Amino acid sequence: MTDFLQLLISGIATGSIYAMAALGFTLLWQASGTINFAQGEFVMLPAFSMLIAMAMGLPLWAAFVVALIVSVLVLGMAFKRFIVDPMRASGVISIVVATLGLSIGLKSFVKAGYSAEPHPFPSVFGDEVFKLAGVTISYSDVGALLFAGLMVLGLQLFLNKTLTGRAMQAVAQNTFSAEALGINVKRMIFYTFAINAILVTVTALLITPTYLAKFDMGDNIGLKAFFAAIIGGFNNSRGALLGGVIVGVLENLVGAYITPSYKDGVALALFLAVILVKPDGLLGTPAERKV
Repeated sequence: MTDFLQLLISGIATGSIYAMAALGFTLLWQASGTINFAQGEFVMLPAFSMLIAMAMGLPLWAAFVVALIVSVLVLGMAFKRFIVDPMRASGVISIVVATLGLSIGLKSFVKAGYSAEPHPFPSVFGDEVFKLAGVTISYSDVGALLFAGLMVLGLQLFLNKTLTGRAMQAVAQNTFSAEALGINVKRMIFYTFAINAILVTVTALLITPTYLAKFDMGDNIGLKAFFAAIIGGFNNSRGALLGGVIVGVLENLVGAYITPSYKDGVALALFLAVILVKPDGLLGTPAERKV
């Protein structure tokens, strides 16, 4: 029972980190119809930004602030302005192809320009552990769970309780109606891209100590976040949290009680099972279309 509880807590912590990247998928889709298959690389880039900043003598917290600013400018503003905006008129497929190409390009750029080797990354919460009712828990797991939980909760409060958040939701539901009501649609969509940039930077801070900073670290993270978003419901931000936690917990349990070889296949198997039974995801709702 003790081992099970440890696996459960660790899985929830890891799953909550997946959930933040998955939340970026759902937000971009709802606000602008964008499916970003470079989301994993968007997690990788802030990790290397922080490494470079720390190599220049900055402490971790200052390196995180630098990476946050760079992410909003590059992964938020520049990504929207130079890739998504020109492609939106051509449909979702064009954006998918563009982000797939961006994913390959970013990996090649980091591999050639920085290093192909994995690099250790410091944990913001340290490596210490403590015991609670016989269960050994790491401060890293607790910190990641709390940090991710606060981020997701804060985002939900922002979307539901503020005027800007409600305007963003209005744009996500119906762009033309929102524009008719006087909402600055372009600004709301930019806010969505900026929020995604913040989410991937926090995700990089929390998950890189485990994955190590390497040029292809985004492959696994991006894929699991994408599956988590679909499992929970691609048009429901709460579903991203649910999907991420389910994937994280089941990965731990399968790795411990069945075989570690199947651990990375859990997200795919769960994704296939869910879409066969409930194609819109566990918390998703069918999209109404008029023909």
